Amino acid sequence: MHIETSSLQKQYTKQRDLYPIKNILEDKSLTFSEKIISVKKVETDNTSKKISMAGDIVIVDVDLAMAQDSTGPLAIRSLNEMGIDKLSDPSKVLLVLDHTFPAADEKVANLHAMIRDFVSKHNCMLVEGSISHQHILEHLATPGMMILGADSHTCQAGCISAFATGVGSTEIAAVWATGQLWLQVPQTIKINLSGTFNKGVFALDLILDYIGKVGEDGANYKALEWKFSNDYVKQQFSIDSRACISNASMECGAKISVFPSDEITTKYLNENQTINNNNRREKIEIESGTYAKYEDEFEIECNNIESQVSGPDNVDKVHSVDELANVEIDQAFIGSSTNGRIEDLEITAHILKGRKIHKNTRCVVTPASVKVYEDAIKREYVEIYLQSGATFTNSTCGACVGTHLGALGENEICISSSSRNFVGRMGALSSKVYLASPATVAASAIEGKIADPRRYL
Repeated sequence: MHIETSSLQKQYTKQRDLYPIKNILEDKSLTFSEKIISVKKVETDNTSKKISMAGDIVIVDVDLAMAQDSTGPLAIRSLNEMGIDKLSDPSKVLLVLDHTFPAADEKVANLHAMIRDFVSKHNCMLVEGSISHQHILEHLATPGMMILGADSHTCQAGCISAFATGVGSTEIAAVWATGQLWLQVPQTIKINLSGTFNKGVFALDLILDYIGKVGEDGANYKALEWKFSNDYVKQQFSIDSRACISNASMECGAKISVFPSDEITTKYLNENQTINNNNRREKIEIESGTYAKYEDEFEIECNNIESQVSGPDNVDKVHSVDELANVEIDQAFIGSSTNGRIEDLEITAHILKGRKIHKNTRCVVTPASVKVYEDAIKREYVEIYLQSGATFTNSTCGACVGTHLGALGENEICISSSSRNFVGRMGALSSKVYLASPATVAASAIEGKIADPRRYL
């Protein structure tokens, strides 16, 4: 439904020609996107700024610009073609080797070498062996940051209230060169969460349910703002769960997908401090105003959501797990930036403990980062996976993007906790991919067919 501007909202929007940043953050008529882009926009006067509203096109300062090993080489070539030999601010440039790591063949190895040479020349950041989005979440992102990445799932950092979105390789090259990029302020959809999850239902079930209702372009270039009805509802959404939702929101076209910064956010940031990221305490708290104008508003009652399975071939082709029960599978994949965090490995290890993977099924488990990998070892989850017959890999996007460590052959069927199930996404064009929560994937691995996770919980 379209939300009309109230008279009280109009009252708040009368005097906004030139605002100090403090006033922008306190404005009760602005959405999250309108506030953060107004703060980050490039203007000659850094103390007072003109408000930017939904639909405006503005140039913004960028706090972090990332590319990975499939998009980074294109960005490097673009930078060279522009004749740019110096980065605007190397400390804000991140290159990540994650899509095919370690290199699966000579071609990929050469691309990795190109990236390493670029990093060495420009003294920017390089990460090898953690998925970019998870590394950013664990080590770099803070509330109020402007994060652009040459990868569509960069929107994951919205889980801690950053403006994070994907752009093209050429755009990232422009950011590397100038520190800035133009953006259109997105319209905003407000999503109110209430109720509690039933047994066997998790964050991916929620976002798949939403995508199934609105369609794969139902939030195209829109900002999704997630709101909790009360503290009790909020407590069931850990940062791991929020990251899953923000990440997968790209599958209905969302430009950003943000959760409010709260005590759960603060606790996560405090627990993930390292010697190199003490600046994480320096954050800008941005919350949409009470009278902000939303293009749409949705109510989601968590207790009404069932275990979901999406696919094959389209993310918005969503079914309850019962509708697809007994579809036989060749592979079960647990991992990716969508669902490869420690919370996901905990629930799947619980399900697989003392049980065996079905004799006709392969099960691949891939952590989202080196930190998650280390935590899984310490908690003895890896031993559980190996005893069940699963394969536990290093952190990589490999299986999710069909490059290695779990690619599918002709006509094979996979149930996956990853982000996408497009034709050929995980390998052969004739293969089929279904998406589901890690719990549903683990249950299916045991039975060799799509299965309801509740009987194992």
